[in-house]
Amino acid sequence: MAALPRIVVLDDYEDALMHLADWSALAQRARIDHYTAPLRGDALDAALAEADALVLMRDRTPLTAELIAQLPQLRYVVFTGTRNNALDFPALAARGIPVGHTPWGPSKDATAELTWALILAASKRLEAQFKTMRGGGWRDGGALPGVLRGAQLGLIGLGEIGARVAAVGRAFGMQIACWSPNMTAARAEAGGARYLPLDDLLATSQVVSLHLVASSSTRHLINAERLARMRSDALLVNTSRASLVDTDALLAALAAGRPAHAALDVFDTEPLPADDRLRALPNVTLTPHLGFVAQPVFEQFARGVVECLDAWLAGGPLVRETRPG
Repeated sequence: MAALPRIVVLDDYEDALMHLADWSALAQRARIDHYTAPLRGDALDAALAEADALVLMRDRTPLTAELIAQLPQLRYVVFTGTRNNALDFPALAARGIPVGHTPWGPSKDATAELTWALILAASKRLEAQFKTMRGGGWRDGGALPGVLRGAQLGLIGLGEIGARVAAVGRAFGMQIACWSPNMTAARAEAGGARYLPLDDLLATSQVVSLHLVASSSTRHLINAERLARMRSDALLVNTSRASLVDTDALLAALAAGRPAHAALDVFDTEPLPADDRLRALPNVTLTPHLGFVAQPVFEQFARGVVECLDAWLAGGPLVRETRPG
């Protein structure tokens, strides 16, 4: 009797994929190994050694050409969402390994909501107040919180997420400015914003929020020189990708007090190491990459993964087969 194909599910930190869809039919046709903790080095190699199919939660584990070469049995890959910048498509194509993906669900809504949760938590200094109240005190005696009405919200990127963030900013009575590599004054105006050159946006915005796709051209867009242009009372928010910001430069800038505060949901290394310097700074608000983490999003992920795997195991037409570009 032939051995069942082996499906390896990686990086399900939320322990959600197996619970939000019915895997029972798949379990009768394949061996399923499900990992909720991040695996690296020898542990990752051991987990993937005999994998026939691999399920990736977003881009939490890069699937490099080197790693692909170490997986002789690999025949199929599925990732959650619709984009994975940490997957080597050419290396998979060279082996004839197809790639599928899942629907996104309302992830853009979830990310826009988290962006505002961070803006409000930082600007109202809620972390210090939470700590004081839980410790039996009444009110933290630090700097007074500000008011957002009338302040300028500078959006670096005015796509689907940036536009949602802008709409909330307008509801709060903020002035909306924007910049992106291909932005024009006419496009900005159509989106209810005012176009500013990047340096001007950084110099005049009380809140700066990043909403660009990561690429080689946007890597470390926010560097030491640009951080130095920001206001001394500014808040920098990043719910997009860590590579947009030079983290070493940000650490130095925060220590110097320009910008005054950063609110971050994305990091160069995830999960963020326990001894990372960002954790020790008092003027940083941190969340553990929650932008897309929401029940309806993960329901779409789980059902999409099961649908892809079911089609692959059946040997029929693949579902949502994807290629680079």
